[in-house]
Amino acid sequence: MSEARRFKDHHREERIFLSRLIVVAVLVALMMGVLVMRYYGLQVTHHQVYATQSDRNRVHLQPIPPTRGLIYDRNGVLLADNRPSYTLSVVRERVGDLEATLELLQRLVDVTPSDIDRFYDQLHQRRRPFEAIPLRYRLNEKEIARLAVNEYRLDGVEVDAQLVRHYPYGKLFAHTVGYVGRISEQDVARFDEDDFKRYSGTHSIGKIGLERQYERILLGQVGHQNVETNARGRVLRVLDRTPPVPGQDLVLHMDIRLQEVATEAMAGRRGAVVALDVKTGGVLAAVSVPSYDPNLFVTGISFTDYNALNTSLDIPLFNRFIQGQYPAGSTLKPIIGLAGLHHEIVDTDHWVRDPGYYRLPGDDRLYRDWRRRGHGPRVDMKQAMVESCDVYYYDLAHRMGVDLMHEFGARFGLGARTGIDIPTERAGIWPSRDWKRRARGLPWFPGDNLNMAIGQGDVLTTPLQLAVSTAALATRGVRLRPQVVQSVGEVPQLAQVDDVVTLKDEHWDFMFDAMADVVHGTRGTAQGIRRGLDYRIAGKTGTAQVVAIPQGEEYDSEALLERHRDHALFVAFAPEDNPQIAVAVIVENAESGAGVAAPVARKIFDAHLRERYLGADSGGQP
Repeated sequence: MSEARRFKDHHREERIFLSRLIVVAVLVALMMGVLVMRYYGLQVTHHQVYATQSDRNRVHLQPIPPTRGLIYDRNGVLLADNRPSYTLSVVRERVGDLEATLELLQRLVDVTPSDIDRFYDQLHQRRRPFEAIPLRYRLNEKEIARLAVNEYRLDGVEVDAQLVRHYPYGKLFAHTVGYVGRISEQDVARFDEDDFKRYSGTHSIGKIGLERQYERILLGQVGHQNVETNARGRVLRVLDRTPPVPGQDLVLHMDIRLQEVATEAMAGRRGAVVALDVKTGGVLAAVSVPSYDPNLFVTGISFTDYNALNTSLDIPLFNRFIQGQYPAGSTLKPIIGLAGLHHEIVDTDHWVRDPGYYRLPGDDRLYRDWRRRGHGPRVDMKQAMVESCDVYYYDLAHRMGVDLMHEFGARFGLGARTGIDIPTERAGIWPSRDWKRRARGLPWFPGDNLNMAIGQGDVLTTPLQLAVSTAALATRGVRLRPQVVQSVGEVPQLAQVDDVVTLKDEHWDFMFDAMADVVHGTRGTAQGIRRGLDYRIAGKTGTAQVVAIPQGEEYDSEALLERHRDHALFVAFAPEDNPQIAVAVIVENAESGAGVAAPVARKIFDAHLRERYLGADSGGQP
């Protein structure tokens, strides 16, 4: 054993060493081969892929939202503006702990739970990576300063200057101009691929009114820029930029003076006013009262404010002039009278006896006149128009029948949407035999003719429809489509003719004269507004029942709740000899068309005609 220890087998050890060395060399060679192959893949085979990924860590494509188009009235008064506002936004991809960041932001600035909810709603919508999501608009200087001091703690948080929609006149044009609001999940659900591109970087969309109707025109086209950022996501420089295309401006037919006059005249009331330019169909004024401030909705309305608007009994969010459907009352008598003349059911000399009621042959029911003792033993069409005799029109309707009345009234736009360039218009109801069979499952009765002739029963009209039909009377049968927008950019929006009703000149002349006597005649129902007039108004008063009065009972205002009292209506155009403007007024539960609605129209006529036409034509003070 000792002898063996003294002598080593050097050849064996050498073989072992060499074999180990070879194994290590092979392993090193293999590892070097792997490294070389990996290096080759990175630098040659996949160089472009990884270079692009590297660039994406520091170079980002950012959308540039366009400037929204402005809205002006006919005199150049700005009705919808864009105002700079500092906006607090969060880029989700650059925030580590989102909840902790939001909690910190709530301690630094006034971020409400509603703001947080809207932020998460937008976060879960489809969007581009690294796109900033707004959290708070309209930061003040102190809030901006606090965020700047804590910038090192706020990775992914940005404060940018953005343009935010603003409505300088607030309530005055809320139901016409409308408003924009944050893009909601319902909006996104309607988007196609082009819409997602179009709204990149944009966080608001037209919700109602002209803002919604002309959304694509007002929006413009999105631009983009490539920016280089640092590790914290801050922009270092702009590499290239494609500027956005701003939206086009709108100029309206509307006149802010008339809008103010109409709103002031309706102060304290519920109802609607529409004034149309009879030559163009342009909407000069459109008022729905009460109204609301559209600026509340632009960056997201609070729950408290929305609940107050939504639960109000006066429903200020409801656009009465295109959505309110009211019985037309006696304002339809000029159209029914012309129908009788046109179809030769009666002539202008035809008369009826009015004891204060009308009875159909073989029927014991009495259809009452609004004047309990009637209008006299011989009431002709002119007297019936001037004094608004119901019995005359009961008799005319019985003779004429529903088919002729329906066909003729439809020519004046009754029972159909006018086509105005404001969305969500309602059609009203202009009943016919077929309509009643479909809607009620009942046949047409003779008594239905009588109710239809005085604008009651199933008849429902919007204030806009009444204004359109009145303007068609003023133009002697040319029914123009009402238009709020006068021009888009530099392109004028031409008037569109929807129908032309051809009647004999003597019939038009007779009706003009009779409607003028409603105001200027000594027995006219609207004679109360004639004092001081130096132009002639052709009009018709109306009173529409809200609740039915049982047979044999009289209308007792004091016994009814205020909201159950009759509506007051007045339609008119002026000047009678050269009509320029048509007006329809509905004052809810005001009871007297002559005493309440007509004075509102008089103020609008004075404001429009005395300065714009009468003063210019007469060369002096009217």
